[in-house]
Amino acid sequence: MNTEFESIKQGLLEAIDHAEGRLPKTVIHRPHAVDVKSVRTKIGMTQEQFAARFGFSTATLRHWERGDRVPHGPALVLLNVIQHNPKAVIAALTA
Repeated sequence: MNTEFESIKQGLLEAIDHAEGRLPKTVIHRPHAVDVKSVRTKIGMTQEQFAARFGFSTATLRHWERGDRVPHGPALVLLNVIQHNPKAVIAALTA
């Protein structure tokens, strides 16, 4: 049989095993909520500087700070890392 079929078959078998509890439980890590404005002011950047440095649009950053929207997914993960070690993120992005 072809490799595409084997790949699909393997995925389906794993899904069945998972659904029937034969695989170890998956651990899901959920990042904590972040007060974006306090992180930004702690670093000492303007909204424009923070957005440009970390790859967010200024409009999105403003929505987060006003509470109109809440960061989620990869943005929330990045904000958690920035909150804990902004120098490391800045160094990684400028390397």
